[in-house]
Amino acid sequence: MVTVSAASGALGRLVIGQLLTRLPAGRIAVAVRDPARGAGLAALGVDVRHGDYDDPASLRLAFRDAERLLLISSPELAPDRRIRQHLAAIEAAAANGVRAIAYTSFLGADRGGEGMNAAHHVTEQAIIDSGLEYTMLRNPFYSDAFINLGLRSAVESGKLTSGTGGRGLNTALRADLAAAAANVLTDDAHLGHGYDLTGPLWTYPELAEVLSETTGKKVDHHEATDETPGPMGFLMGLAWSGALERQTDDLRRLPGRPPASLRHAVANALSLD
Repeated sequence: MVTVSAASGALGRLVIGQLLTRLPAGRIAVAVRDPARGAGLAALGVDVRHGDYDDPASLRLAFRDAERLLLISSPELAPDRRIRQHLAAIEAAAANGVRAIAYTSFLGADRGGEGMNAAHHVTEQAIIDSGLEYTMLRNPFYSDAFINLGLRSAVESGKLTSGTGGRGLNTALRADLAAAAANVLTDDAHLGHGYDLTGPLWTYPELAEVLSETTGKKVDHHEATDETPGPMGFLMGLAWSGALERQTDDLRRLPGRPPASLRHAVANALSLD
């Protein structure tokens, strides 16, 4: 049995979709906070179970009969609570005799536990210390946060603004990361490995060019003169510093196919594909 935790989210559903192309539905279980949200998966024959990261007892029941577990990281932002949730999941996996855990970590978590990687670093070490077999999937930021329907306003205005200084972004689509996770969950060759997953490097000036080409409407890139507010401002700042330019070949090798190109991502986001 392959069990996926937090499977009602966007990434989890994509992973289940990939697993269903590899395994019978009866060999897949999901642990979700609200089983009602898994009704669509249940209709496909997937075993939907109640599993709440804040309720360790529910996790012990949700992980029963699991040989492999995909531990999708909690969306909780507070490191202390996130760590508690992940440790509860690891303990529940060990108590159930789960053979191997694949964990959706973040790029750089193996190098230290600073800032947003604090919980990921602790979780990776706890998985290693548990004695269970493991695979670390260190994901980048999702391309979906940058390349989405919101780009239509840039096409309409003919102006795309960013605060990245033209630096590259190594983001990846959830769909590609889900394919990588499904491959790891169904192939013993990945046990004991950590993968640093990055998509093809792209820049905002390139994004403006692709928008122009795919829509037939001229879009020019402009560098922001003021700091972008909110979470997107934080991401822009990371890109401007060069922190998102790291590249590996892992995301090409894991699913056995190249990750989506910028052109494909734009066409898909604007429903042109």
